[in-house]
Amino acid sequence: MTLHRRHFLTTAAAAAVLPVIGGAQRVSAAEGNFEITRTEAEWRAMLTDLQYEVMREDGTERAFSSPLHDLKTAGIYHCRGCDLPVYDSAHKFDSGTGWPSYWQSLPNAIGTSEDRKLLFIVRTECHCRRCGSRLGHIFDDGPDPTGKRHCLNGVSLKFQEA
Repeated sequence: MTLHRRHFLTTAAAAAVLPVIGGAQRVSAAEGNFEITRTEAEWRAMLTDLQYEVMREDGTERAFSSPLHDLKTAGIYHCRGCDLPVYDSAHKFDSGTGWPSYWQSLPNAIGTSEDRKLLFIVRTECHCRRCGSRLGHIFDDGPDPTGKRHCLNGVSLKFQEA
């Protein structure tokens, strides 16, 4: 009898949580109306599998895997999807998280949306305002002067040295 009760409780708990998880999904930022649009085939032709997963399907690269994480050279970071300048190296800092982090973006470079993919947590997702490519998330635990941490996926960016 205990086994049946345990099975019932497990099944009931899963049934209660699944609608919440399903309801927590949102439309990808990449599916909005943007200045630059491409078909799925065009995106896949220009991006690696990992870049596509992160930029078009809201994936995340592994922490400490991006060569841009430790880059300290002066320059500008551009959106890999459309080459829009999005972040200045002068605003980069070591957040200790394993992802390239910045305390602000360049003016008129990014858009934001609510990310409710994690149960009970609402995050601010940032994407390129011109092509909708997902860049990462913005948190309220960054340094002065903004107090923000733009925690980005390096695969979403290209670097141009100053």
